Formats: sequence, structure tokens, C-alpha cells
Amino acid sequence: MCGIFGYVGTQTDAASKTLQGLKQLEYRGYDSWGVAVADQGGTDQSGQRIVVEKHVGKIGDAQLTTADITSSLAVGHTRWATHGGVTERNAHPHLSMKNRLAVVHNGIIENFAELKAELLQKGYQFRSETDSEVFVLLVEEELKSAPLVEAVQRVFLRLRGLNAFVLLSLDDQQLVVVRRGSPLALGKAKDGWYVASDASALGLYADQVYYLADNQVAVLEDTGAYLWDAETLQQLPLSWQPLEFQPQDLEKGNYPHFLIKEINEQPDVLQKVGSALEKELISYAKQLSGQPYFVGCGSAYHAALSASYFWPLIVGQTASAIPGSEFRYQRDVLDHNQFVTFISQSGETIDIVEHLPKLTERQVPFGAIVNRVGSSLERGSTHKVLLPAGAEQCVLATKSYTAMVAVLFLLAHQATGSLETGKAQLRRTVTAIQTLLTPHYRTQSILPVAELLTRKDHLFVIGRGNSYPAALEANLKIKEVTYIHAEGFAGGELKHGVIALIEQGTPCLVFAPEGEEYEATISNALELKVRGAQIIGISSKPSAAFDLHIPVDDCGLLSVLAGAVAVQLVAYEMALLLGNDPDKPRNLAKSVTVK
Repeated sequence: MCGIFGYVGTQTDAASKTLQGLKQLEYRGYDSWGVAVADQGGTDQSGQRIVVEKHVGKIGDAQLTTADITSSLAVGHTRWATHGGVTERNAHPHLSMKNRLAVVHNGIIENFAELKAELLQKGYQFRSETDSEVFVLLVEEELKSAPLVEAVQRVFLRLRGLNAFVLLSLDDQQLVVVRRGSPLALGKAKDGWYVASDASALGLYADQVYYLADNQVAVLEDTGAYLWDAETLQQLPLSWQPLEFQPQDLEKGNYPHFLIKEINEQPDVLQKVGSALEKELISYAKQLSGQPYFVGCGSAYHAALSASYFWPLIVGQTASAIPGSEFRYQRDVLDHNQFVTFISQSGETIDIVEHLPKLTERQVPFGAIVNRVGSSLERGSTHKVLLPAGAEQCVLATKSYTAMVAVLFLLAHQATGSLETGKAQLRRTVTAIQTLLTPHYRTQSILPVAELLTRKDHLFVIGRGNSYPAALEANLKIKEVTYIHAEGFAGGELKHGVIALIEQGTPCLVFAPEGEEYEATISNALELKVRGAQIIGISSKPSAAFDLHIPVDDCGLLSVLAGAVAVQLVAYEMALLLGNDPDKPRNLAKSVTVK
């Protein structure tokens, strides 16, 4: 994986269009990139050739040396390495042996080893260590006995795993697009046809979109776009819809980084959660009888874990939170009496969307809390709440996370008929967060903590009760953007082993909101302090246990949101002090479409 963009049409700047499309997909995370261009004034015997340019590193301000090639056909890719190291030869696109085909690929071909062995026996040579190259060589082999679309179909049906491919054919002057599991969207514009792994990138050029469904294959050429069922090759209608695109969502505006821009957008996002989602919350809450299951990955899992604490406290019923990658081990014992809520920013995380057909087959009802209209999760769910967070360009989840927690909190209140009470508490929380975003707060409360933590190699974050998921999220934010080792723990678990790791000067962030857990949390902080830890308290109340204090207003159960935003700010300042890129941390991808 990670980002795919391609163009075919009437304009001759295909290489530049593709480069700009890839730059819009930078937020997804990657370690190398490349573009394949059909040089229609090439020098080989047919007068045409495919020119490939590939690089390791960031695309940022890069310019293509092939940008001046006159071409109306190109495809590009930003790669997050899975098979094979981070090298130019492993970067996409990959060429066929005869150099008449080029492919870009997201996903993993699970049976690539046996397919590669078959190709080697037939005399094919490989130029990379990737599984992706298997696809383009197999298509080249099938073209000996089948036209292009049928050749792609034959190969696609042989593959195991969840994959998306865009194949550039020089001889046919076409892009062939096919997917199962991993997302692809087609774009329609006056100057031609586009394809991208994320519809947001299509907004640069296209005004209409079609979200390719699983097991569909499309052909794009300068005269039109065509669609088939990839299993039967029955032709299907292409039903275009308007592409809703807000250019400002993809720009930093007056902010130096997307991370701080999106942190500052959270009060507006939370106000929208409290004011614009009532119908969706009422409808969705009707599904949540019995014990609900909340499933997410990364920050979305931490939001799910918060829901598992909200539910007993507000609704008086138990609820389960399960990481998406682990849900398969419980999935097959559920029945129609349970309801599963999948939570996702992108709506394309493979550890989430892979469960949808399994639950449908077993008639287990499910729904989605998701931030992306048109995503696989959104389109595959009958019941849904669409988060109003808008495009989140930074790899780190900030406004999408707080929106998820707020929606789950209001759902719990709606389930008991106390939605207005929940909204009032959310409004208090918005006011508290606005206080955190002032220059004075940054100077007085955030920078001293950031400066301390950047001098450390390890740190710990603790919380009890509802603050435990917040501690896990805070620890994740710091790790993601600073690369400093951090661990989050339930405060009461310290004495069961973790406290052995505390030594003189070890910094510990302590979530200590007001409430019944406050005294127990302060007791945990003192247990750490007497063993040499430096205590940084995140609380509305000062304490003698705190060496440093990050003050946040008391917001009841939603104090965890104010605390989460405070730590987002700490993580951002730490990244700047360390010289790290806050928007594109190393090794991370925004939309994880491989297992």
C-alpha cells in the first residue's frame, strides 16, 4: 500500500497531474514513490514506450524529470513497504518483462510465493522483491491467449488476499482498475478519467465520483469509462455521483502543520457533534439493545474502550471493546441478538472492513461510526453515524478521535433518554478545550512539559476508570510523533509489575480528573513519586504529588477529552523540539489497508 493516482484523457500533462494527485495522498504515509508515463512520442519500434521514475523518500516539493513528456496516460503510487525493503527497485510502478504494462498495487497477494515460482519456471525474471510484480507478469502471460480485460480477470481470480490494482497498458492506451477489499475510486471530469485510492485526491480535477465495489473491474480510456463484474465479466452500469470536495480541507491555511491546524479545529468539530447529529444519534441508539460491541483500531480502539466505560456508568449495561485485528477471534460466536459498532476515521482499515461480509453472512447486525463518506465501511453499513470531523490530513488522529468519543458519549445518553444532559456536558467540554488552545496556555502549561519530556528516553502514562483509555491514547500520540518510548497503564496495575520500571527521574503523566477515582489516582502517583518518578498531573485540581501540572477544567466524564487535547499539544511541541515532521511520522500510514 498506500496511495494510488492515475489519469487518462484528452490532456497531455498526465505526468504532472499524477504527481499532484500523489501529493494529495501524502497524508496516508509512505516511504517511496513513483510514476509511470506512457510516452506517446517514444523511441521504440512502435513509437511509444513507458517511462518510469521512482524515488525513495518524501514526495513533498519533488518535481518529475519526466514532467515534460507529452502524454495523456499515467499512473503513480506512494508505497508503504510490506514485501521487500525501502528501495527504488521495490517502489511502484512495476513493469512487465516486455515493458508494455505497468502496475501499481495496494494490498498483499497472500499466495504470491507459489505464483512467483510458477512464473520463474516459465522463464520470467523479477526486478523487485515485491509481491506486486507477480500481477503484472501474470497478466503479460495471460495476454498470450486473452484480451486485456479478460487477462486481468483471470489473474485477479487466482489471487488470495485483499488487493487493489491499476494496470497501465501501453498497447491499449488504457488503465484497467480492479479491487477486492482495498479501496479505489474513479473520477469523471471534462478532460478525462481519474482513479485514486482516496476520493479526496480526485477533487483536484474531477467533479463526479464512482466508488469501485469489491470484485469489480473498470477500464478507463480517453473516450470513456466501462465497468464489469470481475467474476463473471458481465458489464455493469456506472452510476456517477457528485464529488463533494472542500479545497480548504487539504490546505494548512495560516498554520505551519496540519497537526496543529486539526488540533485547533476540535472545538468546532465537537460543537457540530452536539448540534448536527441528533437524528442520526436517535436512529442509531435504537439498535443498541443488549450488550453492544465496539470495534476499532489504534485511536478508534481507544474511543471504543472509552465507550465500554461510558456504557455501564450511563446506561447501566456492560459493553465490550475489541481491537479490529482481534475481533475475528470473537466474531464467529456472535448472533443476531448482538449489535456490533465499527469505528473508523478512514472507513477503509482492512482490520475493520474485512469483518463486514462475515457478519452479513452470519446475520449479525452491525453499524458504523465513520468519518469518510463513500468509504467501504460507510457504504457497507445500513446503520451509521457520520462524524463531522472533515478531512484529517495529518497521520495522527486528533479531531477524528475526539469526535468519536463525543459521539459514543452522546449515544450512551440517547440510549437512556438523557441526550440533552450529554449535550450540555459536551458544551462545557468545548469551552474547556478552547482555553487549552490559547497562546498563554501553551507558554505556561504545555512548553515546560514538552521540554522536560524531550530530554527523556522513556515515559509512562496512567489513568484509572474512564481515564485509562485516555492514558492509552495519550501514550500513543506521544509515541507516534516523537519516537520516544511511552507506555500507558491502568493506575491500579502499577503495583502488579509495572512499577519495577520506575527509576530516578522517570516522567509519568497522570490523568487525575475529579470524581471517585481522584484520590486513588493521586495515591498511585505518590507510589511512583517515592520511587523517583517525576509526576506531571493532568487535572482540574493541583496536588502536592505533581511536579508539573497541566490544568484542565472539570468536565465530568468528558474531562478525558480535554486531557487528550492537552497531550496532543504536548506531543506537537515535542515533535518540533525534536525536529520531527508532525504531519508524517516515520513508518506510519493513515489508512492501513493491509493486515
